[in-house]
Amino acid sequence: MTETTIRRATEADVAAIVAMLADDPLGATREQPGPPLPEAYLDAFRRIDADPNQLLAAAERDGAVIGTLQITFLASLSRLGATRGQIEAVRVAAPARGTGLGGTLIDWAVEQCRERGCVMVQLTSDASRNEAHRFYERLGFTASHVGFKRRL
Repeated sequence: MTETTIRRATEADVAAIVAMLADDPLGATREQPGPPLPEAYLDAFRRIDADPNQLLAAAERDGAVIGTLQITFLASLSRLGATRGQIEAVRVAAPARGTGLGGTLIDWAVEQCRERGCVMVQLTSDASRNEAHRFYERLGFTASHVGFKRRL
């Protein structure tokens, strides 16, 4: 296996990232990977990329994007004005699943949060993703809160 590089995503990576977001039972119902790729994805990428508190990452191997995640750095007044790292949209392309890439991505994200001075790293996972929950627990995360969402 050749080396995997994790880096800030570029606009050229958006189609591959959206394809990974769509490649699971939940994503298949809410994403539109195209072709053609809807312009809304590129608009969202540009907003993310321009925001210094956002980091969209791409894992690349042999010239192909095979993993992704997004980190949001959240400033807060709580915990003495602490910053938290919020990890979202962790995905590994089907051919790379089971290779340890997911753990490598999370370790990389945690290090990015440390470098930014975060006191905590948090993430959410859909309640139906039991395997993902076990994965995150193996990596040292605890299910310490109950999350709520409201569609607008």
